[in-house]
Amino acid sequence: MMNVCLKCGSYHVDKIIAPSGPYAICPECGYKHPFLQLPLFVISGASGTGKTAILHQLLGRVSEFVLLESDILWRPEFNTPENRYREFFETWLRMCKNISQSGRPVMIFGAGLGVPENIEPCIERRYFGKLHYLALVCEEDELRKRLLKRPEWRNCNDEGFIKAQIDFNRWFKENRNGEDPRIELLDTTHAAVEETAKDIITWSKSLYTSNK
Repeated sequence: MMNVCLKCGSYHVDKIIAPSGPYAICPECGYKHPFLQLPLFVISGASGTGKTAILHQLLGRVSEFVLLESDILWRPEFNTPENRYREFFETWLRMCKNISQSGRPVMIFGAGLGVPENIEPCIERRYFGKLHYLALVCEEDELRKRLLKRPEWRNCNDEGFIKAQIDFNRWFKENRNGEDPRIELLDTTHAAVEETAKDIITWSKSLYTSNK
């Protein structure tokens, strides 16, 4: 319960962050709550680029990070495109913040989480150090094939859905050299799941080690 002041009991998401501790300072009584301001690793990409398959490949192989999939918390009430699904992302950042207090950073897999404009303005963002964004991408023909091969119950063969995912995939490719924070890309078109998983381990461990 990082948002509850241990001294006065007030609930505040918007605590003042003092990097010297780091401390989360209660705006009511000034209590300085020491906490771990760890980085957050975001693995994103359009549907069909391999996020879920790679997550399952990594489970049990990486002990430095807590691995999570954002879909596990999705509920209809989070479906608010008019405000960029703000409450969904705030909820996930709050979860990751509290989990990381155990001493291990979170690596979270999810599509919309990989768009910095969805995450960086969130109030809960202040409790993290660097956010590292990695987007899985692939060639458009391959992406279409993967989506069409999915079971019918997943409703991924609708042409409107396929077009939206291709457009999202293209967005990542066109924004890789954008302003900070940078989105790193990893092409999964011809790579085996095991190979991509190894690349993600190398990428994340290198960044985490350099941030310590």
